Amino acid sequence: MASRTVLVTGATRGLGRALVEHYLANGDRVIGCGRGESTVTHDCYVHCRLDVTDEAAVSTLFADLKKRVKTLDVLINNAGVASMNAIALTPIDVARRVVETNFLSAFNFTRSALRMLRASPAGRVVNVSTVAVPLRLEGEAVYAASKSALETFTRIAAHEFAPFNVTCNAVGPSPVETALTAGVPRGKLDALVSRQAVRRWARPDDVVNVVDFFLRPESGMVTGQVIYLGGIS
Repeated sequence: MASRTVLVTGATRGLGRALVEHYLANGDRVIGCGRGESTVTHDCYVHCRLDVTDEAAVSTLFADLKKRVKTLDVLINNAGVASMNAIALTPIDVARRVVETNFLSAFNFTRSALRMLRASPAGRVVNVSTVAVPLRLEGEAVYAASKSALETFTRIAAHEFAPFNVTCNAVGPSPVETALTAGVPRGKLDALVSRQAVRRWARPDDVVNVVDFFLRPESGMVTGQVIYLGGIS
């Protein structure tokens, strides 16, 4: 497979870092972005420190990216935050931050990337959702709602982008041991895992496997899909 240019949001740790390292090992050129610095050092890696919800910063990123590369082959909208709380106890500013990070940033990155993706022979957009959407978990209303919006966006974008040979899909991981889940009581996550058909925590490589499937040249007919890990029982 020819080398691709891959952009990953939320690239500094957890799943984002695993995606960065995987595609670098695959021989791709990777651009990562996130609020923190990256410890990844590689000749084919460029890290951009920014807040994905900052519209001006994202515009600057893409203006610079267009000078660096002619096309973008892959956009992985991985950046996300969680807020596990009852609806009545969730402040509006927290809800706004979750929606802006989990949904609006992905919308903005995708919209900004589309012209470059259209120049690719096989453009791909992959959005990272969560099994919290189909499970409708109490205490995760805002988080699940933001990801549900992302999934609806994914399905509609698939139709709008198809004429440009760009696919748009999503993967919904079950719990993965990352910074995102570190603040959630272990018992709550174990209870979630017990509702799955495959009753174990997911690993980053489980998620990477699904992303790889979406990115394959042979997956050009796969679009508008959401694949959840683990199965739901």
